[in-house]
Amino acid sequence: MSAPFNIDGWRARAKRRLPSVVFDYLEGGAEDEATLRANREAFRRYRFVPDLLPGSPVSSTAVDWFGEQLAVPFVVGPTGLNGIFWPDADLALAKAAHGAGAAFALSSASNVSIEAAAAAAAASNGPRWFQLYPWGDRGLSERLMERARAAGYTTLIVTVDALLSGKRERDLRNGFAHELRTTPRSVWQGMTRPRWLFSTWLPHGMPGFENLREFAGPRATPAQLAAFVRDRKNPSFAWDDVAYFRQRWDGPLAVKGVLCEGDAKRAQQIGADAIVVSNHGGRQLDGAIDTLRALERIAECNEGRMKLLVDGGFRRGTDIVKALALGADAVMLGRAPLYGVAADGQSGAAGVLDILRDEMRRTLGLLGCTAPDQLMRSHLDVDS
Repeated sequence: MSAPFNIDGWRARAKRRLPSVVFDYLEGGAEDEATLRANREAFRRYRFVPDLLPGSPVSSTAVDWFGEQLAVPFVVGPTGLNGIFWPDADLALAKAAHGAGAAFALSSASNVSIEAAAAAAAASNGPRWFQLYPWGDRGLSERLMERARAAGYTTLIVTVDALLSGKRERDLRNGFAHELRTTPRSVWQGMTRPRWLFSTWLPHGMPGFENLREFAGPRATPAQLAAFVRDRKNPSFAWDDVAYFRQRWDGPLAVKGVLCEGDAKRAQQIGADAIVVSNHGGRQLDGAIDTLRALERIAECNEGRMKLLVDGGFRRGTDIVKALALGADAVMLGRAPLYGVAADGQSGAAGVLDILRDEMRRTLGLLGCTAPDQLMRSHLDVDS
């Protein structure tokens, strides 16, 4: 079977392999999924304005991240419960990212430990970033940060837009809450997806949140670990807590979940090095602003003081180039590499990243840019 030639092809292949309850978890958003759709629709507002005949081809797609060189301006972003798609999917994603010259950000909610993911990254000499959900008290977060620092992670990403759980109605209909429960419906769906059933579910069962065993107990079941996550939501988390983490992390720190200029300024004031413009892929607050619109506004007031990343709906290299022209230093990928890993493990994730890298490089050349840093707002027109 030939490899898909675009991300939609990888999505279709993932959908064919996964039971619908699992694919819904990957694909779904909050409530009416208006924000989920808005993220994708936003790319259509922007049209390219080429500046032709630069006199030389694209020479580089590399960007600098506080002294770390990324061969491409994108990051495989932090996503949780990936082991439900493919065995040790977090390791597969990390290896694919580093093979493409991208950074990989491990989620607190990963199904492999901080240390195991670091070992995989060390083997390929790839950048190691760690994403922190501020669950429970400061002691829990400090311990995760301590482990990440000891394992060689360089950038800390503090996610601030998931202090309460979004109402994800696909998961509610499926009875899915951080774990796949055995019901007649889920059993039937698994039986109709034998490739997933025999490669993932029967050999390995429900994956657990391995970074939390230290706190929930070494013999905690996946169901108990899932309950631990649900019980440790922290809606009282505030900017003072982010500042506290800033004081205790000696590398680059990014605040993820920022959508307005005021919060961007607060992040800068407490000493954040970067922000991730994000609405959590449309999985939290439905009706929130799309991330491209938020990026453009934040970039106008940022004036280069902080690095800017953005996520939300990236499926094409053209999407990445549009975000860079609007002021992003790099983009963060969520569902796109998950389609690849869910379809075919590490090779699928690598295939997705190869497509995005090729499309992005081609788009730069067609715009008359020899490198990402030549992109400007004038390369885009916008529908009124």
